[in-house]
Amino acid sequence: MATTKNESAETRNSADVDEASSKTEKEKVAATQPKVRFDTSELKSSYCNVCNATSTQEEVVLNFGLNETWDQGISDVNVKLLHRIIVSPHAAQRLVDLMSKLLTEHNSRYGKIN
Repeated sequence: MATTKNESAETRNSADVDEASSKTEKEKVAATQPKVRFDTSELKSSYCNVCNATSTQEEVVLNFGLNETWDQGISDVNVKLLHRIIVSPHAAQRLVDLMSKLLTEHNSRYGKIN
């Protein structure tokens, strides 16, 4: 019976050591991760209902604008471009991944977008 108690105590101690070393590893990873703080003091928001994009080998260009005649059935549409965002292809891929995840969550919450 004493052997079983010793083995139990050793198992618990081993589990405690594993948990402590795991926490230490997690703490080490957390310590090396930079804390990101977003400065929104100069952030400006605007509504855009038009987006167009082009790319080269080195960059992806996203243009955002406003079509104020979208519901008037006019054959000539004037879009006022308001913002141009230029990113690297790597940043564009991260944006695609982020938007895909966001829209998947949106669809599960509110229903699929047609």
